[in-house]
Amino acid sequence: MAEEVSLLSSPSESSTSLLSEISNASTRAFILAFTVGSCGAFAFGCIIGYSAPTQSSIMKDLNLSIADASSILSILYSLFGSILTVGLILGALICGKLTDLVGRVYTIWITNILFVIGWFAIAFAKAVWLLDLGRLLQGISIGISAYLGPVYITEIAPRKLRGAACSMSQLFTGVGISVVYALGTVVAWRNLAILGSIPSLMILPLLFFIPESPRWLAKVGREKEVEEILSRLRGENSDVSDEAGEILAYTEHVKQQGDDRGFLKLFQRKYAFSLTIGVVLIALPQLGGLSGYSFYTESIFISTGVSSDVGFISTSIVQMLAGILGTVLVDVSGRRSLLLENHCWETGTPILALISVTLYFGSYGLGMGSIPSIIASEIYPVDVKGAAGTMCGLASSISSWLVAYSFSFLFQWSTTGTFLMFTTVTGIGFVFIAKLVPETRGKSLEEIQSLFSF
Repeated sequence: MAEEVSLLSSPSESSTSLLSEISNASTRAFILAFTVGSCGAFAFGCIIGYSAPTQSSIMKDLNLSIADASSILSILYSLFGSILTVGLILGALICGKLTDLVGRVYTIWITNILFVIGWFAIAFAKAVWLLDLGRLLQGISIGISAYLGPVYITEIAPRKLRGAACSMSQLFTGVGISVVYALGTVVAWRNLAILGSIPSLMILPLLFFIPESPRWLAKVGREKEVEEILSRLRGENSDVSDEAGEILAYTEHVKQQGDDRGFLKLFQRKYAFSLTIGVVLIALPQLGGLSGYSFYTESIFISTGVSSDVGFISTSIVQMLAGILGTVLVDVSGRRSLLLENHCWETGTPILALISVTLYFGSYGLGMGSIPSIIASEIYPVDVKGAAGTMCGLASSISSWLVAYSFSFLFQWSTTGTFLMFTTVTGIGFVFIAKLVPETRGKSLEEIQSLFSF
């Protein structure tokens, strides 16, 4: 802990070191892969943030009368908000098997095609069912990419840059949410859907040029390509023999264990600790109210007399600034300290509407938005990473669906009671992280996975 405090006290020196590492790792292949990951995270954020600023305009276009709004609006919009998380559950069920079967890059192809189809279904919807179908397809894609994105970045990035690269990529999720919040105040909801498809359309041609994960190549027996891909990622003049040897040796060690139980292998005693850490960390943001805040931000502001435009713009700015700060600090202060800091902030959220929502999204951007995914992508060996991805995805999507579907009803029941429930979950999460979550900063993936498997 003393080391963490010392590191936090000299951010300028740490930032200089971080920039130096980024410069050294900036090969064309790595930059392209990072760009794809960042654009994918941005598209993710656009989808998550879409329903909040468009709630009123969508309801008007559906021609609901004022008399019907109090009952039908609640039910219909709960369906529109929660159907995304139904898709998340479906996507989570197949994400692990799909990424293990066809590889990381081909799975990115699939998710971005689904993103585009979903956006155009929403933009040109003439009936409610097509609107909901678009959100369902987007949810399936998010359910796959929510775990795939961090896994791909952590598997290709150098160890000293892994946290910053993954966090910076995930920062674009917050940027996507913020941009949609801001644009939603001035752009019609159909036009906003068309704009939302742009990041995925930009990604598609880049996918012809990005490298496959060297760790996935080792897993499927394509050992000869591992060193070649690492050379592309680290630079032609870099000596990657040690890194390639470590990857191949650890993968061979895992294969020699000879356990063919597939998905059930994840439930062995030696994976119990890592499974618990991953599932709980991934579910905590959702159970702490993330989906409720994201989908029903406008309702929160309106119910307390706050201008929704002012609220959306304020939260957008704070979330982006906090995300940038978290990116700089993740490989400096470490994952664990930022998670703990995040929970200290969140426990103050029920106080005032604008301040609470702004602080919530600020704290989310600082740590809880990216770090659970970073840790979950680091701690599982390649032989159970697909199964672990499915479990983490299910934990996140099911908890997200429960909160998204129930939030509007809970909010009508008792605003104070709703936020006190989220605060209680946040407090429990703080204790869990403080007692059980170890630091992974500065270690190779193979070292981390050996640490968690016992």
